[in-house]
Amino acid sequence: MMTGTPIQIGGAGLLALLWLLSPPTQAAKTEGEVSPSHNLAGHLLVATPELEDPNFRHTIVYMIQDNSSGAMGIVVNRVMGKGSAAELLKGLGLDTNAKASGEIEVHYGGPVERGRGFVLHSPDYHGQNTVVLSNLAAVTSSPDILKDRAAGKGPRQSLFALGYAGWAPDQLASEIAAGAWVVIDADEDLLFGKQVDSKWQRALNREGIEL
Repeated sequence: MMTGTPIQIGGAGLLALLWLLSPPTQAAKTEGEVSPSHNLAGHLLVATPELEDPNFRHTIVYMIQDNSSGAMGIVVNRVMGKGSAAELLKGLGLDTNAKASGEIEVHYGGPVERGRGFVLHSPDYHGQNTVVLSNLAAVTSSPDILKDRAAGKGPRQSLFALGYAGWAPDQLASEIAAGAWVVIDADEDLLFGKQVDSKWQRALNREGIEL
C-alpha cells in the first residue's frame, strides 16, 4: 500500500500536493520485452499541432518505459507553479540541518496519478529509489532528493513533476500512426532547459514541422 505526505508550496497560489514515497516500479525498462528498434524509452514524444487533447496539447513527453506492459513518460514542458524550497521541505516533514535556499518549479508530468511526485534529473545523482534511464536522465521518487537539491548536493539538472503520462499496450503506437505524435532524440536542453515556453516549437522545428 502506498502512503504519502501532504506538502504545500507557496508562490503563484498555494498548491496542495502529495508525494508518494513508493519507487516508480514501472520506470525501469525490462530488457528483452520489446525489440530495440521499437522501444521508445529514452526518446521524446512531441505532440503534433493536430493533437487537441488538453492533457497533451503542445507537450513534450520524455519516455521512461515502453514494453509489452504499456508505455510511461513525463511531460517536460508544462510548469504549474513554483515556490520556496524551504516551504516545500517543511511541508514534506523533512528535517534538514542545511539551510534550504531558492525556489522549486512544479511541473505537470501527465494526467495519471497527479498526486504522485517524480524528479527527472541528470544521472550524476543517485539516491534512494533512483532509476537510471539513459546517459541523459534518471528518475527518483524519494523526497530526499529535494532536500539534497536545496542543500546544493542534488543533481546538476532536475525537473520536479507531479503525475505522469501512461498508455495501454499498443495504444501509443496507434496514436503515433494516427499522426498525434512525432518521435525525436532527447537532448539536455529539451529535457532540462529553462526556456520552457519555447521547447515545443523548437522540438518541432528540429523535425522541419512548420506551425
